[in-house]
Amino acid sequence: MAIEEPQFDVLAVEVYRKGLAQLLSAIDREGIENIRLIRGDALDVLEYLLPSGSLTAARVFFPDPWPKARHHKRRLLQPGTVALLSDRLRPGGTLHVATDHANYAQHIAEVGDNESTLRRLELDDPCIPVSVNRPTTKFEGKAHTVGSAINDFVWERL
Repeated sequence: MAIEEPQFDVLAVEVYRKGLAQLLSAIDREGIENIRLIRGDALDVLEYLLPSGSLTAARVFFPDPWPKARHHKRRLLQPGTVALLSDRLRPGGTLHVATDHANYAQHIAEVGDNESTLRRLELDDPCIPVSVNRPTTKFEGKAHTVGSAINDFVWERL
């Protein structure tokens, strides 16, 4: 994504060391200069390190669906998190979410659509300021293997 959009600075937040190591290898191999890494919890980064209106886009690809009902409270995309993401977006900025889990997709759609500062867009909407292309993650690859549908959502910050 950073290669496709050299006009943007990309901040990648990853909690797992292996994920960061893979990303560092790709950055070195591809000579990518417009990406910065933070190892940590995305919620902490959003809450404590990024000011309101500072992001052109936020992307959340294949977050853990926590499929058991008793674990739904652990899902990343809850109303409070979506409100925080929206606050960190500049007006006109976008939130792009992808999941392969049907139940979580319904939840994500409801939460995003119920956030009063966001308006849902179609993936081909010309007013989206960043690319909606995304790399295929290992989770997406597994979803394709078992025939799961991929659900993409894009909202614009009003």
